[in-house]
Amino acid sequence: MSTYDDDAEIIAAARAGFLDEAADMLAQFEQALLVMETAPDDAENLNAAFRAAHTIKGTAGLFGCDAVVLFTHEVETLLEGLRSGQQQVSDAIVAALLQGRDQIEALIDEVRSGQADPAVAARSVSLGAEIRALYGGEAATAPADDAASARQCQGGTTQPAGATAPCWHLSLRFGPDALRNGLDPMAFLRYLRQIGSVTAVHTLTGAVPNLADIDAEACHLGFELRLCTAQDRATIEQVFEFAVDDCELTILEPGSDLSLFAALLDARCGDDDAARAALQAVWDGLGDWPTASAPAEAPDVQAQAATPASDSTTPPAAEAASADASTAVPERRLAPRDRRADEARYVKVRADKLDHLIDLIGELVIAGSGAQMVATAEGAVAMLEATQRVSELIQATRDGALALRMVPVGETFARFQRVVRDTAKQLGKDIELVVTGGDTELDKSMVERIGDPLMHLVRNSLDHGIETAAERAEAGKPGTGRLALHAYHEAGSIVIEVSDDGRGLDRDRILAKARERGLIDADTVLTEQEIWQLIFAPGFSTKEAVTDLSGRGVGMDVVKRNIESLRGHISLATTPGRGTTTQIRLPLTLAMIDGFLARVGGVHYVLPLAVVSECIDVPAECRATDGAVTGTFDLRGEVLPWLDLAPFYGSVAAEDGRRSLIVVRDGATRIGLIVDRLLGEHQTVIKPLSPMFRPLQALAGSTILGSGDVALVLDIQGLVMAATRSRPTVRPSSAAH
Repeated sequence: MSTYDDDAEIIAAARAGFLDEAADMLAQFEQALLVMETAPDDAENLNAAFRAAHTIKGTAGLFGCDAVVLFTHEVETLLEGLRSGQQQVSDAIVAALLQGRDQIEALIDEVRSGQADPAVAARSVSLGAEIRALYGGEAATAPADDAASARQCQGGTTQPAGATAPCWHLSLRFGPDALRNGLDPMAFLRYLRQIGSVTAVHTLTGAVPNLADIDAEACHLGFELRLCTAQDRATIEQVFEFAVDDCELTILEPGSDLSLFAALLDARCGDDDAARAALQAVWDGLGDWPTASAPAEAPDVQAQAATPASDSTTPPAAEAASADASTAVPERRLAPRDRRADEARYVKVRADKLDHLIDLIGELVIAGSGAQMVATAEGAVAMLEATQRVSELIQATRDGALALRMVPVGETFARFQRVVRDTAKQLGKDIELVVTGGDTELDKSMVERIGDPLMHLVRNSLDHGIETAAERAEAGKPGTGRLALHAYHEAGSIVIEVSDDGRGLDRDRILAKARERGLIDADTVLTEQEIWQLIFAPGFSTKEAVTDLSGRGVGMDVVKRNIESLRGHISLATTPGRGTTTQIRLPLTLAMIDGFLARVGGVHYVLPLAVVSECIDVPAECRATDGAVTGTFDLRGEVLPWLDLAPFYGSVAAEDGRRSLIVVRDGATRIGLIVDRLLGEHQTVIKPLSPMFRPLQALAGSTILGSGDVALVLDIQGLVMAATRSRPTVRPSSAAH
């Protein structure tokens, strides 16, 4: 690969990193703004919001994303007004900041897609004007040319003329690895124009080696420049905070004493007289050397040729050399942050590479199982011990690989804070969101797919469930409604609950709507849980008026399909006048599980080991009903339903040997499953079933055994429903239309 291709790859990787970091910063920014609305006096939260906005602006400036920089500058200025106490947090300011956050996201999406939308630019103009009005800023002046117009239409403001602002001297040296780390020195210099006017700049190339010895990936540049700005030292330092590990920066304040320049000269050149003379000549050219003959007005921006280290220039007054450098404070270097320690703890990995690793480990599990079966058949003790050790290592590797894909579900919960806030204001309701169990981990692939179903449930609770403040007052409830998201682990599954303290489900209204739509007959008698399941029928809605949020009957059937596609189960519990809880139960992962292997007829079946409670002989009351698919039995004084898998799947039960009953649990529900033979624990790699097998009941997938045989993975929720259901309640032919 050519050097050009390498550079392009580095730039592309750095740009992708910027977009990823911007997405994270936007999430943090939004979270801080939502906290600000409820805790306006939280100074640390306000600082967090400012840091997020400043990080976005600074990184965008490095990549030349001027539209992002200029608009984010408006948002940052308003936040600075809040931090300084010039403005107070109000509903109007929070609303404007949240809209500003959305606009920044739109501008970053333009960077990602590479396509500009005039509507987005127009929105920057109007929203930028609104934000300026909030912090009392002046309207953007009329642009002098088309380029300036393009910048200002994004919400930018003009900088004061260089001659009217105090001038700082900046001495900048980039390290040799700056380019390798994706930094562009010129990007930092361009970004300085956002905080002031660069009136003079000199590029130092004396450290550049001969052409034959040059390393195209190494940086050998230094800069001496003059920046005129009304900003403070901290603001100037923040421009370079993203290069803190790859540059040395010295900042001398306007009107700095001669001794400070002398000390800087010592720091940069030491005893090298030629280098000292060359650097002094540069300062003379910039007009920053503080002598009596220094020009009163700075020259225009210039890019001068390098001054060779061997050039001789007469040094300034002799007293400069005798200045007491030991007592001077020549610079205030950027304090390096311990970022590399953080980088050592986290490594970004492409999702497809991780998925490929999981697939390979799955094949390794299958191969290891086959080797263990061969060792068992051979009966060689040494081989059995070796394969057992290999099996243990494979299991540890499998668990470690799966842990890489586990992420906290709280990341998904966090996005709903904004949804609840905006929807509540749209509906004129006062609603509090309570999140618990956000650190509960779930497979990343499932987290990505659970977001939309949860969004539907949250919106339904906000619109259908929680009443207005007036209705809640009439019902004797607090004026503020409560919506709760809760996650926890239970029996090898993750349970996510969405609950509200609203009006609850109307049983009679649901039944009337179901009969009206032909989902059930007029004389059908249903249990409470069966009635609640009616709302998952396609097109079902009890809302009389169609709004932007609900009323079209689209959503709950999609929610159920999406949950079931993840081998999950959804259920409802409600109390009229007290609220509704929707419970989603999902497997922890879609890839590999510890399973329990059993055989029925000539077919192998796998149960998730986490749901298996115990195995017993088939009770007498189960054997007395030959040919029956389901019934009940007594387990130490507790009556439980049982399900015979042989007739359930159309197999012939084995007649040789005794049969067994496996007690499994799904949440608080326990049932017994009758099988022909128990085969013990088995590491299971779940493979998806072909669409032709979808009509089969209660199957979650398949797996390959070490012998090469195929085993079917059972769906516990489906088996529980089959064991406890006495009759169908919704006619499939009616619900499908």
